[in-house]
Amino acid sequence: MSSSIIRKGTLSVLVVVLVIGAFFLGTAVSATEALSVQAQSVAELERVFSDIYTRVSPSVVSINVSGSTRVGFFEGGGTGFVIDDQGHIVTNAHVAGGASEIVVNFFDGTITRAELVGLDLDSDLAVLQVDLPPDQLHPVTFGDSDTLFIGQTTLAIGSPFGRRWTLTSGIISALDRSIDGLGSYSIGGVIQTDAAINPGNSGGPLLNMQGQVIGVNSQIESESGSSSGIGFAIPSNLVQRVVSQLIENGRVNYSFMGITGGEVSLSAIEQLGLPNNMRGVVVQDVTSGGPAFMSGLRPADVITAIDGVPMTGMSSLVSYLASNTTPGQSVNLTVWREGQMFTTNVTLGERPQ
Repeated sequence: MSSSIIRKGTLSVLVVVLVIGAFFLGTAVSATEALSVQAQSVAELERVFSDIYTRVSPSVVSINVSGSTRVGFFEGGGTGFVIDDQGHIVTNAHVAGGASEIVVNFFDGTITRAELVGLDLDSDLAVLQVDLPPDQLHPVTFGDSDTLFIGQTTLAIGSPFGRRWTLTSGIISALDRSIDGLGSYSIGGVIQTDAAINPGNSGGPLLNMQGQVIGVNSQIESESGSSSGIGFAIPSNLVQRVVSQLIENGRVNYSFMGITGGEVSLSAIEQLGLPNNMRGVVVQDVTSGGPAFMSGLRPADVITAIDGVPMTGMSSLVSYLASNTTPGQSVNLTVWREGQMFTTNVTLGERPQ
């Protein structure tokens, strides 16, 4: 074998080695760059979280309540947040209801008493008021809960277990949920989130990534009875409507249609001959003499829309009526009955107290 052939063979091996080395070096560099970009993204997200906490915490208050019942003396607590420079604070009705003494703790260390302006059992919301100068108050900014989407990042600031101003994060897990109010009616259009909501977080703000309030943390659903479960928040658009009426009138006037109903199920599809893809409210009962009764609505009707807004079930119907209508207002219902779609007008009444 000639030396030239050996040199060529050696050169070929060297080239292969260099190519392989360059490949692995390039892969290592790419992986390092990817990790660097990922670390930068995480760091940026952390800075956003920190900035929101810094900006919003002065608006959030820790609430301590006490009072007496027929059973005896009680103490409790929760969270709230400032909404204007008149000292109005929003929290849950189940936090403030029945209390004879309400003490509010601010982020800067200020402690003061609060008076109950009004509470609404049907939405589990209450408004308090403190007597402080405007320059000591830091109102929140509300976001539009009608624009929320599943997967959206959420943050919660509250006072879980008495540990004040704790930040937790998560996402919107579901929308248009229905939960029980403290009265006879359910709350529709509720936000479901996996951001940790523990005892003491009740009444605190659920925030978007702009630091805007998109809901009021209210309930936890847990089979174990612990704080690990599904968290629910009252949507901000309903909150604003309820709060404004509580401040102006001390009570909330809800619209009333006078029906009970449920979602379209397979049994309803088969029994009523509905299209398999139909969504709406299957009317189960109509209150005699009520608004729906007077408009001719009857059991087995399916309400598919109100004023052109699609309905997916009772939760969306309750939410729409509570957030967008007032007693005495007329709405147009799109109704499916026995294979035909038609529109009927209903003049809404006032929800019985």
